[in-house]
Amino acid sequence: MEKVGSIIFLNHLFIICLATPLMVLSTIENPRENIDQWFQNLPRVKQKLTRLHFYFHDVVLGPHPTVVAVANASNTFTSPTFFGRVNIFDNPLTQGPEPGSKLVGLYGFTSQEEVSLLMAMNFVFRSWKHNCSSLTVLGRNPVGQSVRELPIVGGTGVFRLARGFALAKSYFYNASVATVEYNVAVLHY
Repeated sequence: MEKVGSIIFLNHLFIICLATPLMVLSTIENPRENIDQWFQNLPRVKQKLTRLHFYFHDVVLGPHPTVVAVANASNTFTSPTFFGRVNIFDNPLTQGPEPGSKLVGLYGFTSQEEVSLLMAMNFVFRSWKHNCSSLTVLGRNPVGQSVRELPIVGGTGVFRLARGFALAKSYFYNASVATVEYNVAVLHY
């Protein structure tokens, strides 16, 4: 009797495993059609300018760091600028300077003369208004300058085809934490 029960259960499990992907596939809209429709509507859509203001929190030390070093050059630890180091981060974004949303990406120390980073990051906005949309930044960040301009090179969701810039200004920093203020101006459809 146990074998029959096991076989019936396995039969039902097999049928469920076959049927579930078919049900899921039938309920998902064709992403290709959505993309094609979005581009067909593009000529009729007015370009928008969105301005955003927020802070990101880079936690290097402590019980819950948001930054992890993943690579170092042979001379990184003797370089005054940490030349050759690559960090990966998953930093919170907030509306105010106190520690919302997420910032994910990586940065590498790219200069032997000054502390300068190559930033490759996505600002991911989780609010209902932006519905998990993101902005992509890729550019040089000379940390020693009071205000740095970084290019916005793309986006997702409500920020599709985004382009613009982000002005970064160090709000607070010490050996453990850096809080950076961002003012962003982005064109999108």
